[in-house]
Amino acid sequence: MARESIEERELSSPLLPKEKHEAYAGVSVGGGGGEQSEPSSATAAVVLTTLVAVSGSYVFGSAIGYSSPAQSGIMEELGLTVAEFSLFGSILTIGAMIGAIVSGKIADYIGRRGTMGFSEIFCLAGWLTIVFSKVPWCLDLGRLLVGCGMGLLSYVVPIYIAEITPKNLRGGFTTVHQLMICCGVSFTYLIGAFVNWRVLALIGTIPCLVQLVGLVFIPESPRWLAKIGREIECEAALQRLRGKNADISQEAAEIREYTETLQRLSEASLLDLFQWKYAHSLIVGVGLMVLQQFGGVNGIAFYASAIFISAGFSGSLGTLAMVAVQIPMTGLGVLLMDKSGRRPLLLVSAAGTCLGCFLVGLSFFFQDLQKWTQITPILALVGVLVYTGSFSLGMGGIPWVMMSEIFPINMKGSAGSLVTLVNWLGSWIISYAFNFLMDWSSVGNA
Repeated sequence: MARESIEERELSSPLLPKEKHEAYAGVSVGGGGGEQSEPSSATAAVVLTTLVAVSGSYVFGSAIGYSSPAQSGIMEELGLTVAEFSLFGSILTIGAMIGAIVSGKIADYIGRRGTMGFSEIFCLAGWLTIVFSKVPWCLDLGRLLVGCGMGLLSYVVPIYIAEITPKNLRGGFTTVHQLMICCGVSFTYLIGAFVNWRVLALIGTIPCLVQLVGLVFIPESPRWLAKIGREIECEAALQRLRGKNADISQEAAEIREYTETLQRLSEASLLDLFQWKYAHSLIVGVGLMVLQQFGGVNGIAFYASAIFISAGFSGSLGTLAMVAVQIPMTGLGVLLMDKSGRRPLLLVSAAGTCLGCFLVGLSFFFQDLQKWTQITPILALVGVLVYTGSFSLGMGGIPWVMMSEIFPINMKGSAGSLVTLVNWLGSWIISYAFNFLMDWSSVGNA
């Protein structure tokens, strides 16, 4: 009885000390609490499977990056007002909220691979609807469909990667998800500088098709197969991922133990999260998501081209400069995350985004006063680049990493649903209101 109460207390304790956190990390991600397995190498099957999975991450990024280079073309060709284009830009996040809310249930019901395929059908339908749009409502419908697919992908891709990779390589492989989102945004900016909005939407279907075709050749998640009782298929998928000569007996046993542990634990409800013992974790988790979104990242990501044009700088050159900053800074953040620690990197990143916003605001302030007009466009460019680089360094990925670390195993599902909803809700508010705020006060908005 005493032992059971101790175990219950530890499972429901937020912000576990390092030693206990590592122990539960082994249970929640790596498998059971058995002996440490020998470090595994990245087989060709794991690399190929991960590349197919992160094609979905690229789709995610291209959807976010689409509205910025497409804004002027869409508004001119279809005669959209600022309000109508703001709805088009922000409705993506409404779709993502819908997709994210149902993603866990769908992924558990039809599997990780099936969910990725299902999401790509939404994305393909959405991109093609945008390509052939003649009226605003059709444009919005396409964007909403892409958002639904994006919301599903935002959940299932990192989960799938974490479930197929060996423990000693899992951290590095899961960060590829964030890196590919960044690549999707950046390359969409880059391509959008040279093609019109319809062609850009058509190009958006390519990574969807790549993943749909690739899914035929990759295995289902062994952990999901074990969870639904398909033990033979679980071991076959695991053997395929680790190599035909690899000894998978220990890892298969860990997966079985982990599955049994999950079945014994009752998943907490959303209301259970609002207990005093979880207050610290909840404030940190939700607070980081609020700070991430209300820092204005989606305002810049969705409407970067319009910001540069308002500042008197070339929209195309500005977005190309953002491409040059985003990818290396995201890569640097991946390298520094485990070496420097979450908190120091987050503080540096937050300070940089604050400085970037200040420089952009200063640029528009001097522009309104008709002073130093020759340097204000450069000041706005520097501000946006400082903001983008700083956000990519830490604020983009760290809140999601910390979310998975600060809640106990039986609260992760409920906590994940809540913070994802808060994140997408904040994203919608910013992406919808940004253009109105820019028209009202460019200085105050920055």
